[in-house]
Amino acid sequence: MSPMNMPADLPQRDAVDQALVDGVLAHQLRPLAKTITLIESQRPDHKQRARSVLEGLLPHTGRSMRVGISGVPGVGKSTFIEALGLYLIEQGHKVAVLAVDPSSSVTGGSILGDKTRMEMLSQRTEAFIRPSPSAGSLGGVAEKTREAMLVCEAAGFDVIIIETVGVGQSETAVAGMTDIFCLLQLPNAGDDLQAIKKGIMEIADLIVINKADINPQAANVARSQIKSALGMLRHASPNWTPPVLMLSALQKQGIAEFWKTIGDYRSAMQKSGEFDARRRHQAQAWMWELIDQGLRARFASHPRVQQDLAGLQAAVEAGRTTPSAAAMRLLGYLG
Repeated sequence: MSPMNMPADLPQRDAVDQALVDGVLAHQLRPLAKTITLIESQRPDHKQRARSVLEGLLPHTGRSMRVGISGVPGVGKSTFIEALGLYLIEQGHKVAVLAVDPSSSVTGGSILGDKTRMEMLSQRTEAFIRPSPSAGSLGGVAEKTREAMLVCEAAGFDVIIIETVGVGQSETAVAGMTDIFCLLQLPNAGDDLQAIKKGIMEIADLIVINKADINPQAANVARSQIKSALGMLRHASPNWTPPVLMLSALQKQGIAEFWKTIGDYRSAMQKSGEFDARRRHQAQAWMWELIDQGLRARFASHPRVQQDLAGLQAAVEAGRTTPSAAAMRLLGYLG
């Protein structure tokens, strides 16, 4: 996009930001890390700069396979991702891992646990691991994970793995930004199927029983029970039935089969047209999510709202006015 055609609210890139764009497109890790740091910044001037940099990178995005990985704590997500990443590098791929860490209660920053657990993968030049603090965001996904994913794609990484902090009700956020959502389970998962959220099972495109080498019999039982449970649910695509795989990330067993299944899924979705349709839907949903966030921020910062909000909340709690009347009054301040 030339400066003449740039939207009025998008600042022209200065030399520093253009250097970031050029560095990312040249597949340099330092500019890549700096760009993601800029995107994650909450400073208003940094947000403006980040938008400009993203505009420069956008034409070079969209060429990767975006893989979401989730599972309960202790299921071995980091071990699995490291084994998968090393395998993919051997196959000629470049792998970026966006590992969303729980935020530190002291600093608010990322605890950086995943990078230390993926020691071998982090040493490879073909890999990029970026722990980001979840900062309490829903679904265990950092606020800027989507933008970071685009930057990694522009930097030439053709496999983007998004690891989340665990399984929760809002884990659909992961499926909302990836091409395939993989749910990791333990061999005894069959005994705990009632504890697995139905919504999570419905959006899972692939289920993996990790640590199957510890108790193969239990893993087989879990696989059968999970397959039975999936038979009662309806997957979003009529052209795909979520497989249930067994593997051992620690022993590096089953990794090749996992990636082949990813390829089978992509082929099926591309043949039906659902692959591109899913990305288009995700982009539109992302836009509306940003609109919602922006409207909430403007509402909260409005002077009249700040002046009357506490009093109206107290009135609602005391029963002196209805929630709808209080809401309409506050919304009326926005004109």
